[in-house]
Amino acid sequence: MLDPFDLPFFQRGLLEVGVLAVGAGLIGTWIVLRGLAFYSHAVGTAAFPGLVLADGLGFSAHLGAATTAAVVAAAVAWLARRDREHYDSVTALVLVAALALGVILASDVFHSGADVETLLFGSLLVIDASDVAWAAAAGAAVIAGTLLLGHRWTVTGFDPSAARALGVRSALPDGVLLALVALVAIAALSAIGALLATALLVVPAATTRLLFGRLPSWQVATIVLAALEGAVGLWLSVQFDAPPGAAIAVLSGAVFALVAGGRALLASRRPPALATAAVVLALVVAGCGTSGGSGPPGALDVVATTTQVGDITRAVGGSAVDVTQILRPNTDPHEYEPRPSDVLETAGAKIVFESGDNLDRWMGKVIDDGGGDPTVVDLGVTVPDRLPGQASGPEASRYDPHWWHDPVNVEAAVRVTRDALVEADPAREAVFTRNAAAYLQKLRRLDAGIRACFAKVPPAGRKLVTDHDAFGYFARRYGVRVVGAVIPSQTTQAQPSAGEVAKLSALIKREGVKAIFPESSINKKLADALAGQTGATARYTLYGDTLGPAGSRGATYLGMERANADAMVRGFTGGRQGCAIRGL
Repeated sequence: MLDPFDLPFFQRGLLEVGVLAVGAGLIGTWIVLRGLAFYSHAVGTAAFPGLVLADGLGFSAHLGAATTAAVVAAAVAWLARRDREHYDSVTALVLVAALALGVILASDVFHSGADVETLLFGSLLVIDASDVAWAAAAGAAVIAGTLLLGHRWTVTGFDPSAARALGVRSALPDGVLLALVALVAIAALSAIGALLATALLVVPAATTRLLFGRLPSWQVATIVLAALEGAVGLWLSVQFDAPPGAAIAVLSGAVFALVAGGRALLASRRPPALATAAVVLALVVAGCGTSGGSGPPGALDVVATTTQVGDITRAVGGSAVDVTQILRPNTDPHEYEPRPSDVLETAGAKIVFESGDNLDRWMGKVIDDGGGDPTVVDLGVTVPDRLPGQASGPEASRYDPHWWHDPVNVEAAVRVTRDALVEADPAREAVFTRNAAAYLQKLRRLDAGIRACFAKVPPAGRKLVTDHDAFGYFARRYGVRVVGAVIPSQTTQAQPSAGEVAKLSALIKREGVKAIFPESSINKKLADALAGQTGATARYTLYGDTLGPAGSRGATYLGMERANADAMVRGFTGGRQGCAIRGL
């Protein structure tokens, strides 16, 4: 139970939630007192355009979010200066404007990367010293604001009419309060995310409000509860392998429900029912633990990031390796948020195989947090002839990250995988060499089979439109012309604009494209809509960024590429031909 306390990421997380609890707990009491719960949620969410700008231009995410939050706070304060009792309506107007700006920036200006999503949902696995510094600065500012302006906030909160009669007319104290709420919400971005910030800013204060009537004791209790919920939520996230921000949010909501229910039961003089509920809750928590699996005795412990890399590693290593695969089937690597179990598994690994080219760039943080010293093998650098990648943005890579769609590239990756396993476990060199040779033979058979299938399709009919730009290597290898992609990017983090969709629709009609190919890990609604507009079909699905689940045609790498070839041939020929490759 206490093992997580030895992990570096857990220790940093405890420090972050402890420091953050001071500012969040204290400002939370003013939020509840002044009825600013919606504003506190909105100001974090409205940081979205700032996050997109920071992500696209490459400067501090906190700075971008803080700038946007400051503008939002100022706009709300100015618009509500004559009607302080109706912050919600004004906040909603400003929030809509901020979100609309963020969507435009993300879709039409920048290809927003995974950093935006991480800050919207939060992760205590990726915090660093700057996050702790932001939390400490926010806490100090809230303490100073409370000491200097707390009496004015209190008077205005209890009786706005009386406050105006007593001469408290300046909008400055309210403006400072709104700015401090925004500051703490931004400080909580890395820990719990903009969308879940209320779990620290509002829920603990609302919970302790049920138990304390005096302001000073209420504030101290809220700070303590926020710190406890943060620490316990982080611990639960490790035990249940859940995202830390979500674990804290669920815990804080459960504590509120338990306290509110307890008050109701006590008021109805039914304490036995309260005791029963507490026992049931304890039993549920105790029985929901996770259990880790183990490989064959003496097997080499390795970690593979993506489904393709995991499948390749298992093919080469066989029963001599215990492969922990980070991504599950149909999980988009562009959108993945590391879990505590990823850190734990990586801490004891001998080798970590990465796909590379920024597709799994989150793995670097996982390795650092694990505190181990595994050999890191980047398979992307083994590609013999690499295609260019995106030109800008933190999600961008110098090279196209979808190298596995060319079997020749996978042959190179197999050789590197074999050599890395041999170096880590020389006693099993014969096993690894034999497995690699057998797999290389299958790869050559796959390549020859796909070539034979596409030789039956006239080159002019090989026109490819997919969900996103993931098949450049496949297209180059087999003479396919990529007409366009629904998401015009090599990362699924981007979003198409209406103008881009219209242009693609016109291009599909002009080129006489017969099929639009949705991908297994991406919602196909937009591809279906585009097919409906153009008369093309969208019935043939491709495996782009991930393998399919067990039992599907794309459950293995060989099956994935065979299924992709069959789907493309059928789409190009209007279903008249397919692609059958045997012996894999």
